[in-house]
Amino acid sequence: MEKDGEDRVASKLLLGREEAREADVIGFGGYPNSVHHPLFSHCKEVYLVSEKDKRKWSVLPRTEYPKPLIFHDGRIAFRPTPISTLCMFLWMPLAFLLAIARAAVFIFLPYIFSVPLLGFMGMHSRVITSPRSHQAARRQLYISNHRTLLDPLYISAVLGHHVTATTYSVSRISEMLSPVRTVRLTRNREQDKGLMKKLLHEGALVVCPEGTTCREPYLIRFSPLFAEVSEDVVPVALESRVSMFYGTSTSKLKFLDPLCFLMNPFPRYAVEFMEKVATGWIGGNKCSSCEIANHLQGEIGKRLGFECTSFTRRDKYLMLASNDGSL
Repeated sequence: MEKDGEDRVASKLLLGREEAREADVIGFGGYPNSVHHPLFSHCKEVYLVSEKDKRKWSVLPRTEYPKPLIFHDGRIAFRPTPISTLCMFLWMPLAFLLAIARAAVFIFLPYIFSVPLLGFMGMHSRVITSPRSHQAARRQLYISNHRTLLDPLYISAVLGHHVTATTYSVSRISEMLSPVRTVRLTRNREQDKGLMKKLLHEGALVVCPEGTTCREPYLIRFSPLFAEVSEDVVPVALESRVSMFYGTSTSKLKFLDPLCFLMNPFPRYAVEFMEKVATGWIGGNKCSSCEIANHLQGEIGKRLGFECTSFTRRDKYLMLASNDGSL
C-alpha cells in the first residue's frame, strides 16, 4: 500500500499541470516490473525492456549513433563502471599533485627545459611543421582550431618564443597564471579588429576562429575576422586526447579547465603547422574573408580527419548552458 501511495504522488507531481496533461508523454520501463505502473496510464507510448534484452546491451560505436555527438559537457572522459570509478578516486590525490607540478613547469621554466621535463612527467606531444611555417616572421598571425585553453601554450612552445592569445571567456585565475599573454575580445567587430591589428604589430598572435572549444572530432564555424587583420596566416591543426578528465567546460568553474587536463595520467597533444596562406586568395582567385575562413576550416578539418559544421559558439552555449556564452 505504501508503494501504491508513492506512485500516486509521483503521478500527481509529474502530470498535475495542464500543459503536462496535454503533452505527448512517452514512458520507459523494465519488463515485467513496470508494466502496471500508474504513470504509464498517462503515456501516449510505452517502451519496456526485459532483463534478457538488457544483458545484450553493449556500447554503441560512434558510427552507429542516431545523430552526431558534437557538444557535451561534464568532466568524466571514460565510462564510469565501478572499477574505473574506483581507479579514478584512487588516482585523484596523486593527479592533483602532478597537475600542480606540471603547471609550475609550464609557468616558471623556459621552453627549452619545460618541454622535455613535461614529457618525462607523462605529457606526450607530437609536432609536425612545414618548411615555410618556421620561416614566419615574429609578427605572424597563427590561427588554429580550439581544443583546450592550453592551445596557445603548445603553439608558443613549438615556436620557442611567447605569443599573445585572444580569448572571449577565460577566467581571471587562468589569465593570471598563463605563461603567455591573453587579451579579451569585446565581441564588437570593429573594436576587436583594431585590437587584433595592434596586438599583431607588437608580435606573434594566436587566434582560434571557432571562439570556443570542441571536444569531439568536429570543427565549429570559423569567424572570418582574422582574414581582415593580416594579409597572410599560418594555420595550425591541433588534436588533444585525454583518458580520465576533460579539460573543457561551459560552467562558471572554467578556471579548473587547465587543471583537469593536467590531471590526466598521459594527456596527449598533436600540433601541425601548415603552409602559410594568403587571406585574400584561394587557388589564385580572389576571395572574401568568409570564403577564406570556410576554406581554412576545411583544410584543418582534412588534416585532422574532423568534420566541419556550421555551428557557432552561441549554438554550443545555448545547448549546454542555456546562455549565449557572454556570461
